[in-house]
Amino acid sequence: MQIPLETPARIEPARLEEATEAIADAAAELSASSAILGRALHPLTAANLSGLVRIMNTYYSNLIEGHDIRPRDIERALAGQLDLDEGRRNLQLEAAAHVRVQAEVDRLATLDALPEPASRDFILWLHRAFYQDAPEPMLRIRGVGRDILMEPGQWRSEPEHDVEVGKHVPPSSDRVPDFMRYFEARYRFVPLGKAGRIMAMAAAHHRLNYIHPFPDGNGRVSRLMSHAMAQKAGIGAHGLWSVSRGLARGLESRGEYKRMMSHADMPRQGDRDGRGNLSERALSEFVLWFLRVCLDQVSFMASLFELDALARRLRAYVERSEGLKPESARLLEEALIRGEIERGEASRITGLPERSARRVLNQTIAEGLLASATPKGPVSLRFPAATLEVLFPRLYPQT
Repeated sequence: MQIPLETPARIEPARLEEATEAIADAAAELSASSAILGRALHPLTAANLSGLVRIMNTYYSNLIEGHDIRPRDIERALAGQLDLDEGRRNLQLEAAAHVRVQAEVDRLATLDALPEPASRDFILWLHRAFYQDAPEPMLRIRGVGRDILMEPGQWRSEPEHDVEVGKHVPPSSDRVPDFMRYFEARYRFVPLGKAGRIMAMAAAHHRLNYIHPFPDGNGRVSRLMSHAMAQKAGIGAHGLWSVSRGLARGLESRGEYKRMMSHADMPRQGDRDGRGNLSERALSEFVLWFLRVCLDQVSFMASLFELDALARRLRAYVERSEGLKPESARLLEEALIRGEIERGEASRITGLPERSARRVLNQTIAEGLLASATPKGPVSLRFPAATLEVLFPRLYPQT
């Protein structure tokens, strides 16, 4: 018998109590592969690369929503350089907010201070932090017979917040708090082992969108939650990969994410399809697909961040540049391997006289490839958007 529409157990099965062999293998491989990702990189280089990954994750998360804002525009937004056109400016503000929220998630993960990522408080914080500086046009939701101003960090709570998402009818707004209490209880990481957390990450991604707890922003919040869950589950690889690129691209086609999310909405299909309201088989298929998407992204990022390959691409970038001297490549490779270099070492590294070496160093800094926290401090490798075509081919559809 189908569970009543407004009962929180409507999201059952919330987790897969028994994994198929394929899911168990995918979870184990994801755990092993993520542990290797970036291991050869100096921690400082890896930390700076994670900043690039945040921009990548933001780009693809926005692309899923139909908002195509380029990496350079995101980089400009983070520097406070906003477009004069209101529509483009709002996209920049949205992207900058996403990067900043993910950066805070990564910071908390580094400190081992990340809270339960399925907790109501954390999910409300994600939404509030994402929208806290949004101008009114970004908060205003217009639809057939409704025009509402969304309040950041608040569940759906009014009848006018009730929506249909495709063919799916989420719980009524007045039932969202009960559903989210149930969600938190079912997806808490504390009682779960590593494999259980990895599988819960995949299932929770769908079920949060199924509940659709906010008037808007549910997709973005679910992807940020999944990123936090990956960090909490120990497969985040210090922020060197993220799931949004995989969700946007799929394994074989770009329409897979929408199809698989809709597929997991399926009601139970008879006595052999679990004992919950929704199809256990469909959830199992979604979890396997989600984990394979994650594994595909870990493998892809590992190929980009492999030390020797990255060093070759740095040399290639210098060779193509009109503003950099060939000796710049030596500075970049040294910073790649060591994490940072003192400015006074430029002459030794390049083999040039001190004045010439200082000029080469300053050119490399001006190009944004090296930077430091203080004007005279040691410099470390940076990855500005202008370098993406050469340093990280295939990271974006086009850069």
